[in-house]
Amino acid sequence: MSAEQKRVAAKHLVEVKGFQERRVCRLLQLARSSLRYQPKQDEPEEKNLTEQLKAFAKNPRKRRRGYRLVHREINKERINEGKDPLNHKRIYRLWRSEGLSVPARRRRKRIRSGNPATDLVADRPHALWCFDFVHEVTLNGRVLRIFCVSDEFTRECLAIEVGTHFVSERVVKTLEALMEQRLVPGAFRMDNGPEFIALALRGLCHRRGISPAYIDPGKPWQNGFAESFHSRLRDEFMDGEVFYGVKDAQVRLNSSFR
Repeated sequence: MSAEQKRVAAKHLVEVKGFQERRVCRLLQLARSSLRYQPKQDEPEEKNLTEQLKAFAKNPRKRRRGYRLVHREINKERINEGKDPLNHKRIYRLWRSEGLSVPARRRRKRIRSGNPATDLVADRPHALWCFDFVHEVTLNGRVLRIFCVSDEFTRECLAIEVGTHFVSERVVKTLEALMEQRLVPGAFRMDNGPEFIALALRGLCHRRGISPAYIDPGKPWQNGFAESFHSRLRDEFMDGEVFYGVKDAQVRLNSSFR
């Protein structure tokens, strides 16, 4: 129970049920001073602050700004007028009570340009590579990102790279090293992850003449070969293993699936 809920329950037991205040506070683990406390509010100032907050929120040029900016501007005005600055918690309380919190911005998923992922079929080795990330946790709680590249025709795992984080440049470096060892594929099948829609990977596709095939957002089955490999990787290996770190995972995964 929160402190406010304890105060409400204690007042009900004391005033309605007739229990002793000392006993109720002891049972609820509530200080008697907290039960008797009456908040002191300056009503005119509270109303003025509320009106300032509403005016700020209605300003079309500041509609995506939050209470922190309001707090800074109000305190700037008060200091210029010779008044004491206000605590940010007070501004936050009024901001929330009036329902002025800025709603979270919804990110729209876009379908990237390129060949439709559903139209491509691998009819020979290195015609189509698919890749994606799978996640795992080490013994000490660190999250690992495992980048897997597969050939859809041969079903061979071409590369596995492990790290705590991946940027598009590292993805490109892994693919370029793989193309030096193998052949340049005809197309990449991938989702709309930030590492794959970045300019670095799209530049690689342009330089090498590779067709990028992005699956539709929210439809992982369009990258079914990669998802199938991830399920096998997890079922046959990762679910029965404990990784101690990045290097341990890299060595053991490469020795088992390469």
